[in-house]
Amino acid sequence: MTDTPIRQRRLSLARLRGLPLWSVVAAGTLVGGLLGGSYGLLTPSTYTATSYVIAVPAGKSSPDAALGFAQAYGRVATQLAVLGDAQVYAGVPVRTLQRSVRTATSPDAPMVAVSATSSRPGLAVDMANAVTRSLTRHADDTRGNTHVRLVQFSRAVEPSEPTSASTTVTGLVGASAGGLLGGLALLARPRRNGQEDDPAPAPSVPSPAAAADVRGQR
Repeated sequence: MTDTPIRQRRLSLARLRGLPLWSVVAAGTLVGGLLGGSYGLLTPSTYTATSYVIAVPAGKSSPDAALGFAQAYGRVATQLAVLGDAQVYAGVPVRTLQRSVRTATSPDAPMVAVSATSSRPGLAVDMANAVTRSLTRHADDTRGNTHVRLVQFSRAVEPSEPTSASTTVTGLVGASAGGLLGGLALLARPRRNGQEDDPAPAPSVPSPAAAADVRGQR
């Protein structure tokens, strides 16, 4: 009675060992693809909206000064002083803006790009435009000292397509990762005794005939 489960386990292990090595990679690819596809289905899509402002020299300022202040304004845009005013226009807490808003500047043009990401396209637009409006207002307050003003170059528009990865992409990424892990598991598996890597036994060489036997054959 007690030997039956043990025999079944041994038979199962024997069957698993009898499978070809490529089946491990195939199983990892299948499982990874299923997990990646499930992640893509369960994760909500995200949308990104971007608005642009440009730094313009005023008075005795120069284009080089405008370029430098554009770099500075790109760093200031995500600070609490700017986001504190932007939360009123966007209607979301400051923490949401800190998580969702990113800025980018160019080393060649005095322009600042303000991007906001959200699962709702309309909210992404509102956050990007709100931060741009607040940043422009702060720049106008200090224009007497900086001699540079910010002008809105382009308002954010509602995105028509999500910027997050699709289910197909996440499934392919998961399948690639699963296949890679399966291949690594094959490389790291313990080797059995008697595999081809063991040195082959040296061929036996027949001993030379005794001198007496050789004389007797003459």
